[in-house]
Amino acid sequence: MDVQQTSDGGGGRKFQRVSDELRSRITDGTYPLRSFLPSERDLAEEFGVSRDTVQRALRELANEGWIESRQGSGSRVLKTQRIQSSTPKATRASRGATLAPLISEAFERPEVALDVYTLTSESLDAHIRLQVERIRGGFIRPQRIALRMLLPSESLDLPYPRVDGDTGDDRPGQRLRAISRRHTESLESLLRELVTEELVPSVDLRIRHVPLVPTFKLYLLNGVEALHGMYEVIKRPMELDDGEVITALDVLGLGATLTHHVKDADLNSPGSVFVASMQSWYESVWNQLAE
Repeated sequence: MDVQQTSDGGGGRKFQRVSDELRSRITDGTYPLRSFLPSERDLAEEFGVSRDTVQRALRELANEGWIESRQGSGSRVLKTQRIQSSTPKATRASRGATLAPLISEAFERPEVALDVYTLTSESLDAHIRLQVERIRGGFIRPQRIALRMLLPSESLDLPYPRVDGDTGDDRPGQRLRAISRRHTESLESLLRELVTEELVPSVDLRIRHVPLVPTFKLYLLNGVEALHGMYEVIKRPMELDDGEVITALDVLGLGATLTHHVKDADLNSPGSVFVASMQSWYESVWNQLAE
């Protein structure tokens, strides 16, 4: 594995565990758009944490625009990962679809090949966890999983996230790097467990860093499908490790709209050309720029 990691001292924070799980459930459709999350009391009981911890997790999700919380009304889902297909033949990614079914279908093949370029590993971690549970439940039985992921170099001075009006304050950057490390470690652990438990005979996870500022995220599925989405820069409240709330310039990640493209028999079709060009771009960056 080409994985370089450092320890994340904040990885054990309870509210992050709760917020990560809630994001995952929103992403995989457990809590659909406009549905209500369980009550604070129920969430606290389920996760074995205090209501204060649940409230902090919900504040983070609200600050990120995932949910709307109102006193006496609960927390309602405002956004999910949405897919728009530019390929007429791609009926599975119809208007308003989400990423989870496409990832799920990719994992139903005997050999799974997934190439990802992203700002952090947070979104991918959520989807891989769902597939690992399907494998453990015996619903799918891939024989080989090959996952490559390109992340920005940790030494890179990223323009986001950052404190609005103060480029010298690196606390949002430190927070971003900690999030990426935590989910990278989770991914590595999940996939190694599949081999240890003898559920998947072959797993190849490779993660490399590149000196590029991600302006888009890209998923290449089994060499025949591409999911592409631009990062939209937004201004939002952000709660730091010490509990301080700042105004930050950040990007939409899990909630960004993705376009879906499919390679077909016509090598000159828009879908085929897009998938081929993105795969060629990925290989060039992986081989020429990756650290």
